[in-house]
Amino acid sequence: MYMRLAKRMLLETDKRLVWKLAWNMGFRGWRSVQKHKARLKRGEFFPPYLYISIINSCNLRCQGCWVDVGHKQEKIEVEPLHRMINEAKRMGNSFFGLLGGEPFMHKQIFEILEAHPDAYFQVFTNGHFITPEVAARLRRCGNVTPLISVEGTDSISDERRGRSGVLNQTMQGLQNCLDQKVLTGVCTSLCQSNYKDLLQESWVDRLIKMGVMYTWFHIYRPVGPDPNPDLALSREQQREARQFVVDMRVKKPIIIIDAYYDANGQALCPAATGFTHHINPWGDIEPCPIVQFSKESIHDPRPLSEVFNESEFLKDFRKTAASSTRGCIALERPDLIEGLVSRHQAHDSTARKTAGEELAAAQRHPSQYMPEVQPIPERSWAYRLAKKVAFHEYGVYKANFEPEAWEDPREHAVETSSKPTTTTYEIQPPA
Repeated sequence: MYMRLAKRMLLETDKRLVWKLAWNMGFRGWRSVQKHKARLKRGEFFPPYLYISIINSCNLRCQGCWVDVGHKQEKIEVEPLHRMINEAKRMGNSFFGLLGGEPFMHKQIFEILEAHPDAYFQVFTNGHFITPEVAARLRRCGNVTPLISVEGTDSISDERRGRSGVLNQTMQGLQNCLDQKVLTGVCTSLCQSNYKDLLQESWVDRLIKMGVMYTWFHIYRPVGPDPNPDLALSREQQREARQFVVDMRVKKPIIIIDAYYDANGQALCPAATGFTHHINPWGDIEPCPIVQFSKESIHDPRPLSEVFNESEFLKDFRKTAASSTRGCIALERPDLIEGLVSRHQAHDSTARKTAGEELAAAQRHPSQYMPEVQPIPERSWAYRLAKKVAFHEYGVYKANFEPEAWEDPREHAVETSSKPTTTTYEIQPPA
């Protein structure tokens, strides 16, 4: 499998882009994590990976979206973006995630990508603005990988994304990237409406056949002004998704990303571990994209390193999250987020200014942490090694960590089944 993946990388992707990936994201990304570890030992902090929402605007209206896409356009201007990226690079960072809204609606996005050839960017996009010309320019940049969101079949995509004809435009943008041999990924926010269609071996096979190099199955988070809890996966489905990813990693010549488990299959939260924090389009620094409260900003006159290192709000978030669950505190314990916001008088960093009300009304939902069942460890030696080196808990979850078992308030009982639900589906992946 590993040889087949290496062969695909060399034959189906521009070799210069593979080198950029290996150097900027691979070696320099590994080095940024080592610097992060060294800082933690000194009692200092700066996240080795930043999520940056560069614009709030989007052409779609997705179910459950927490971004203020319908409000007046706000974007991070080029100058503060350059300053932030340069300061992060001085701290050793080399890998950045660009989000929105829709990042390609930021008219200066290529000014950002082209000004930092020594960094690597992952752009989370719906693909609608990736024309053949845009794809060709991405190839010339070499230091960027588009991660294109596919949310289901034609009808499901239209329902999930709030527009008609969504899937065809997305697949065309994807194909434009592949035609240019750009290293491209496909992600899906797994929910009840697309789970049976896309968490399937046949869908992974189709991605491989198209030339997609990596895929990422997110788990839908019911948050924001219209959380749509009916779309959320059950605990059994989340566990089945984890098992699927682990199994496909040793079987298919495609990289499969996850962000919520270590090498032993223990759950973790990247924000709680300090691996990443989020910057919104107004420049507010948030714990993560779905925790929309802030005390600090990239527009602070202090160096960015001081802003992160001296933030009591972010420090308290990491401590509170890590001491309450190995999963997602925003889903499992919204009451603790309320207390955190109150203690630090953090401001609502949304345009709609209803995040406080949403938090007060939030229900508890299960996330990746399931202490009552056995974890599902990595089967692949390559993923195990990569996670042990770069993606683990960094010691934030103590040895005596025993948070409460998650309880569904609707059932008032803890599920204890150790076996995932297994179902065989007859599917037709998106055409």
